[in-house]
Amino acid sequence: MSLIEMSVSSPAREVLVDITHRIQDVLARSAPDLNGMIGVFVPHTTAGVTINEGADPSVARDIVEGLSRFVPCEAGYRHAEGNSDAHIKASLVGCHVICPVEHGRLRLGTWQSIYLADFDGPRTRKVWIVPMPAADS
Repeated sequence: MSLIEMSVSSPAREVLVDITHRIQDVLARSAPDLNGMIGVFVPHTTAGVTINEGADPSVARDIVEGLSRFVPCEAGYRHAEGNSDAHIKASLVGCHVICPVEHGRLRLGTWQSIYLADFDGPRTRKVWIVPMPAADS
């Protein structure tokens, strides 16, 4: 199995976009029998990916707002593009997660969702899904 690329549009400068169902749909089409893991990787320096609560949408908003308080947009950064805060936030969140898959289905916890975290949107971002079959599959 090879890398699968999908595009995700973000609606705001700073937002967590729940991509769980889109990833599951990709797996259903491309790797319906996968047992093992998937890597989810975001090839951008001002965006990341994270797993967190998906049942209550206020959690995603709280994460974005908390990161904004922790890393303000205007803080005398040297980077001339004006998006240094986005680079820092993306570094804090990280650019990849690993998730178990069983029979082509994501094995997330009851409340967990996978989010694209965009800190310099709105943009269309790439998300790469890397299937990793178990050794005995």
